[in-house]
Order: sequence, then C-alpha cells, then structure tokens
Amino acid sequence: MGNAGRVGACRNRHPTRPEPQGEDMPAIPTMAAGAGQAAGAGRDPQPSTRSLRGLDAINVLMADVRDGVGPYLAVFLKGGEHWDSGAIGIAMAASSIAAAIVQVPAGLLVDGTKAKRLLIAGSGLMIGLGCLLITAYPSFAAVIAAQVMLGAASAVIPPAIAAVSLGLVGRRLLDARISRNESFNHAGNLLAAVLAGALGTYLGYHWIFYLVCAFALSSTLAVTLINPAEIDHDRARGGEDATAAGSPLPFRDLLRRRDLQIFLASVVLFHFGNAAMLPMAGQVLAQAHPGSDTAALSACIIAAQFVMVGVAWLVGQASARGVGRKTIFLAALAVLPVRGVLFTLTSSPYGVVAIQLLDGVAAGIFGVISVLIASDLTRGTGRFNVAQGLMALSVGIGATLSNATAGYVVQWFGFTAGFLYLAAIACAGLAFFALLMPETGTGRTSQAAAAPAAA
Repeated sequence: MGNAGRVGACRNRHPTRPEPQGEDMPAIPTMAAGAGQAAGAGRDPQPSTRSLRGLDAINVLMADVRDGVGPYLAVFLKGGEHWDSGAIGIAMAASSIAAAIVQVPAGLLVDGTKAKRLLIAGSGLMIGLGCLLITAYPSFAAVIAAQVMLGAASAVIPPAIAAVSLGLVGRRLLDARISRNESFNHAGNLLAAVLAGALGTYLGYHWIFYLVCAFALSSTLAVTLINPAEIDHDRARGGEDATAAGSPLPFRDLLRRRDLQIFLASVVLFHFGNAAMLPMAGQVLAQAHPGSDTAALSACIIAAQFVMVGVAWLVGQASARGVGRKTIFLAALAVLPVRGVLFTLTSSPYGVVAIQLLDGVAAGIFGVISVLIASDLTRGTGRFNVAQGLMALSVGIGATLSNATAGYVVQWFGFTAGFLYLAAIACAGLAFFALLMPETGTGRTSQAAAAPAAA
C-alpha cells in the first residue's frame, strides 16, 4: 500500500518521465491514480484525543483478553484438576482449530459491518464468559466448548482493532498507529503476566481466569471512549486503497505459486515445533514445583516479551542493512530445536525461565520477518491481505498439530520424549526452509527493478 503511494508521489515530481512498459505495468498507473483520487477526495482524519486514548486502552486490556488464558490453562488443568497430558493437548488444540476456521469469516465480518466497536466488546465478553465456564465446570466437554468459544472470539479482535485504527487515523498515519498499538499491547501482556503470576501464586489458579474477565469488562468500557462518528468505515476496510481499482491475481493462481506454498508450509512447521513447548514446560513446573508454577510461567512470559521488543528492533536493523529475509528466518528456526533440547535438561523454574528467553528470540523474529516475506511474495498481485490470512491459518494448523500430538507423546513416553519430538519437527522445518525456500528480499527486489528496463 505504502509502495503505491511512494510510486504515485514520484510520478507527481516527474510528470514528463515516460512510463516503462512491462508485463505488470498497466495496473500501476491505475493504482497511482486511485491513490491520488483517494487523497484528494477528503481531508486527513482528525480523531479526538478521547478516541485515541480509548484505542490505547483497548490495546492494553485486549492483550490479555484476546489470548485467553493461554499456557495458564495447561497449568490449571494439570496442577489444579489433574488432567492427563493427552487431554490437555486436545483442550489447547481446540482453541487453535476454532481460530483457524473462523479466521477468514472474521475478516469478512469486520469488513462488512459498521458495528466494529460492538464486535470488539462482544468478542471480549465471549472470552470472559468462556473463562468463567472453565472455572465453574472443568469437565472435558465444558472446557472444549469454552476453548472453541475463546478461539472463535480471539480471531475477531485483531482485525477489528486494526480496522478501527485505520478508520480513525487513515492510511498516512497508520504505520505510527500500528506501532503504538503494538507498544501498548506488549505493555498489556507484561501487566497481565505480572498480575496472573501474583494471583495464581497467592490466591489460586481460578483467579487467573477472573483476571481475564476483569480485563474483558474493562475493555468494554474502553470501547465506549471511541467516538463512532470518527470511524470512516470505507477507509477501515481499505476503501481508500487504490488496489481495489486494479485486478488482483486470481486466488487459485495465488495458491499455485510454489514460493508461497513453501513459505506457508514452513510457517506450519515453525509453529508445529514451537507452540506446545511453553504449555509443556508449564506442566513440568506444575508437576515438579506445585505452588510456584504460575509465578515461574509468568516470569517466562514477561522475559520473552522483553526479548521480543529488542529482537523486533534488531530484525528491522538487519533488514535495513541488507541481511536476507531467508537468513533471518533461518535464525528463528534454528533456535527452536536448541530450546527443545534444553527443556529436557532441567525442571528448575530458573532454568525454564532462562530457556524461555529463546522463545522471545524466535517469536520476535517471526513476528516481523513473516510479514516482510508475505509482502515480498505478493508484490504486484493485490493479494497481500489474502496471504496474511493464509499465514494466520498456517499458524493455527501448526499450533493445533503441535498441541494435539505432543500431548499424547508426553502421555505415552514422558516429557523428555515430548520435547525431543518437537525439536525434531523444528529441525525438519529448518532443513525444509533452507533447501527449498528462495531469498525474497534484496535479490528479488533487484530483479523486479531490472525487469522494466529489460522490457
């Protein structure tokens, strides 16, 4: 989107420059013209301070709500309800399956409705109700039903917040707004982890679920701070984008692209080898150190969040200095088997927290570089958002496979076998990506720049 705007700006500065004629070039003037029309059609939005502060508050509060209780569910079911690891794996996977199924319909729902504030508030309340259901009726059927509810609701919240952000501030200020959203989101995760650790340690597991409910109710109040009249719903669904005027690559043709297929398969393998590690570590702590498990798990999350902030900045610096996308993603994949093997060597809370710092490295890299690779692979297709949806679906598939299968490996062969199993999957992902995935960064950009001149 931003590239189209820069292309249009360059053409305005050089009106007499002849347009290069290449195979993909006819769509570009249309996109630039559309961008110019969108810019001239209206003024920059000027949302009130109250609305912006409400959006800040939503990002802080929803950081805890949209993820539900996450790995704390495994601790609660293992340490408080004495479930076996296989059943816990199924319960964790239920949320991932529901989120994966609802991912695309959730995006369509957010695009098609003007009640975006209601979607955010309603989804938060659904997650709060699901947490209450788990604490009140911790049976297998009730927990699975609640996890499905949590997964479905959590799929709605991120696109709804992004849409409200775009509708409030517009395309020109979106980069800064999204960066601010993420900063407040990390702050919310840190706050929630500290509170969950304290409540779980001193008041009991149930209070972790009550904390999510409190955040959900507070986020509902925060939503009311946003003035609905200030949300441009056409802009919120990308209506100001010039790509809407072009002819995007047919979805079937997009799915046939080999580089995209390899990337999505790599995303599946990354999360297959990663997603179940922290919940399994939580079960180890609950079994070996009852009473201190929630505090240690909170320390894991807090430490990883701090590392993610620094790693995300370093990835941006490395990318700007010309380090290839493939090299950076390989570094993330290489961390996973090391982490899995290290988890087999200790059950000490201090050791688990130290090992979990590696998750901050891997997840911090993935959160940035995966978006950049998706952008590279879909450049000129008009299908970047579709690729984002496919990537989210791949994440869900990988997380589901990880939780569902690792739980039974642990049940049958023990925790050491479970961690080594995930490490082996991560090694397979590393080899797969290293051997089959092409570089999508600087080399690809150079080729794209050279193509018009050759034509």
